[in-house]
Amino acid sequence: MVKIKDIELGEFPILLAPMEDVSDPPFRAVCKAGGADLMYTEFVSSEGLIRDAAKSRQKLDIFEYERPIGIQLFGSDVDTMAECAKITTEVSPDLIDINYGCPVKQVACRGAGAALLQDIPKMVRMTEAVVKATHLPVTVKTRLGWDDSTRNIEEVAERLQDIGIQALTIHGRTRVQMYKGDADWTLIGKIKDNPRIKIPIFGNGDISSPEKALEYKNRYGVDGIMVGRASIGYPWIFNEIKHYLKTGEILAPPTIADRVAVCRQHVEFSVRWKGERLGILEMRRHYASYFKGIEGAKSFRSRLVLVETLAEVDEILQEISAAHAVEVSY
Repeated sequence: MVKIKDIELGEFPILLAPMEDVSDPPFRAVCKAGGADLMYTEFVSSEGLIRDAAKSRQKLDIFEYERPIGIQLFGSDVDTMAECAKITTEVSPDLIDINYGCPVKQVACRGAGAALLQDIPKMVRMTEAVVKATHLPVTVKTRLGWDDSTRNIEEVAERLQDIGIQALTIHGRTRVQMYKGDADWTLIGKIKDNPRIKIPIFGNGDISSPEKALEYKNRYGVDGIMVGRASIGYPWIFNEIKHYLKTGEILAPPTIADRVAVCRQHVEFSVRWKGERLGILEMRRHYASYFKGIEGAKSFRSRLVLVETLAEVDEILQEISAAHAVEVSY
């Protein structure tokens, strides 16, 4: 049984990665139904939260059915991160995660996210301050290092464990790589093999199929796997991985009816949570993946990304269902 402090996650948990502008409550709802064992919010700016910025505050919204759920924080100032941890604790997530992995310029160039991989002493001070500011378990998500000449994740893992983190997720790329090239899990495996490391180690990067999940589980010995981009528009991937790991069988892919039904649930939750205009707008990044590979997908997607009301979305979804029903009748 894999545990983060007292949180039981099963024998080999499959986690949903925190993804900016993706991992909101509507998306997390369909991923939870799809089998995610532990989910994280979009990352929350500590500076924004201290300023009481509405967008940052909204990212603290969590729901009972999502548990266990972690809120991920990022920032560049040690004291601000500690204060932010106290605020976050008040909304009662199951854990707090610190983002030391985000590679985008808007974050890294402000000294947050993956930028802390260039200043390990500051990373340690910041992490210790957050650990001391909350009674909740604190976890960390990071990368192998800043670039190929500074792959310092082995030092990072030991030092962060020593000051109290309860789990570590490692993305198998450096910051300089961004999301390009193949993820390298070699160092992730070395950390898991390190006898000094007692906390759960989760691997992240390029897990796009049940077969790859099993291969990486066996090859690198990690305690669990975090899935990110492969879950966008395809929340079924969590149960598909879990079923394959348990039985060696590949589940049948979702039918068109399944895709339409889950997409509709996702849209409806998005509208309830954000209002019709914003809820519809922010669903546009998901449609291509929901209907990837089906007949007429490009045409349906080009229309879905232009509509502005729930009624219009529902009309197109009904068309997709009807087109599929016609195909089946032949």
